[in-house]
Amino acid sequence: MESKRALVTGGNRGIGLAIARGLVEAGHDVVIGSRDLKAGEKAAHEVGAQCVKLDVSDAGSIARCMKNVGDVDILINNAGVCFRNTILENQDDFMTNINVMLVGPFRLICLTAPSMLKKGWGRIVNVSSGWGSFGEGLGGPNGYGVAKAGLNALTVSLSRELAPAVKVNAMCPGWVRTRMGGDEATRSVEEGAETALWLAQLKGNGPTGGFFRDKKKIAW
Repeated sequence: MESKRALVTGGNRGIGLAIARGLVEAGHDVVIGSRDLKAGEKAAHEVGAQCVKLDVSDAGSIARCMKNVGDVDILINNAGVCFRNTILENQDDFMTNINVMLVGPFRLICLTAPSMLKKGWGRIVNVSSGWGSFGEGLGGPNGYGVAKAGLNALTVSLSRELAPAVKVNAMCPGWVRTRMGGDEATRSVEEGAETALWLAQLKGNGPTGGFFRDKKKIAW
């Protein structure tokens, strides 16, 4: 595949950083979006990427980010949060879940999809979770599962609007050893990133509007 320009949100650590590294190794021009600019610049330097300050819960930050980055061919909506309480215990945390993992990705897609359509090629990967699957029980603390279920629904809807030029898919990385997943998780960040890297570089006959784990479809 010829070199493409990619933006990975929340790419300064964990799964996002592994995705960024994989895209760089595949020959792509990669930008890491990080709320913590210093940490993002350090991570970007380690993998050979660039970094831009980005808070996906802030519409102004998203607009400034995209003004700096310009057009991208690959968008990885990876940034996430996870609060260890219930929805009714902390309604502000619930709204943060929605803003970071649903509204933020939507805003980014709105700003990146037009240029993808104009070029006739684009790949959007929404990093979701089995906790966002009705088929797997819609789990997780506070509004995590609700936000991911919403992201899954957005994936299906936009895959129809943007077909056939732009492919939009969701993926579940599994239980990964990250700050969020903990040390007891069963998968490495590289294993968690593998499906996202596959979806980011799909050929023209690849799927769109699907939900995948280990490159296999799973239940919504």
